[in-house]
Amino acid sequence: MRVPLGVFALILCLPQIAGAVTCRDLSFEDAGYTVCDVQAGEDLQLFWQGQEGPFANFAALTDYLEPQGETLTFAMNAGMFDEDLAPVGLYVQAGTQLKKIVTRDGPGNFGLLPNGVFCTALAGDSGLAFRIIESRAFAADPPACWMATQSGPMLVLDGALHPLFRNASDSLNYRNGVGVSEDGSTASFVISNDAVNFHAFARLFRDVLGLRQALFLDGSISRLYAPQLDRNDIGFPVGPIIGVIEKTAAE
Repeated sequence: MRVPLGVFALILCLPQIAGAVTCRDLSFEDAGYTVCDVQAGEDLQLFWQGQEGPFANFAALTDYLEPQGETLTFAMNAGMFDEDLAPVGLYVQAGTQLKKIVTRDGPGNFGLLPNGVFCTALAGDSGLAFRIIESRAFAADPPACWMATQSGPMLVLDGALHPLFRNASDSLNYRNGVGVSEDGSTASFVISNDAVNFHAFARLFRDVLGLRQALFLDGSISRLYAPQLDRNDIGFPVGPIIGVIEKTAAE
């Protein structure tokens, strides 16, 4: 899938609504979380690899952006990946599809259907809007996404928690995910700072943030880059990264 050139030109010409990424810490049921809200007018992009291969961490990505006069103002790992750090499932970067959508069930969290796709797509004359779409529904009627990453499971789908989540589950882990507002204007990226189960993590999106669509991104490797909170998580290499960039001010 490739976004048509005419659509690409329209994306570039649409007015963008400026608004800084805002991050905050909060507590829910004795667990800590960090939430970073990104507005649809921000320059949110997916990053996977450069000329020397996968970025694998935030430091390599910031080093890549700096010579281009760009600064990373927020970043998070953007979904699951193979041993070679390649994305698992649909991956669309700058309007070009690099990996196909996967709709079959399977092992692991990714195959715990329903899973879904987080994407940015045109929303009439208002510019790009954030969307989370269940994967099989996406495959049946794919929108023209400027950026898309597939992951799973869905945390919240149309206001309902994933049917396999259990409140008393003892499967605890650090987790990160993304939810979108009803009008598509805001994407809320969340990382747990304590080990939690899926049920609690999903309820954080639905019951605290008030979001009816939310998607799990990953678990134990979850990482956050949030300079405003003096946070730059390090650890094992990651695959795709999602982040907001700003042009570096001229001296």
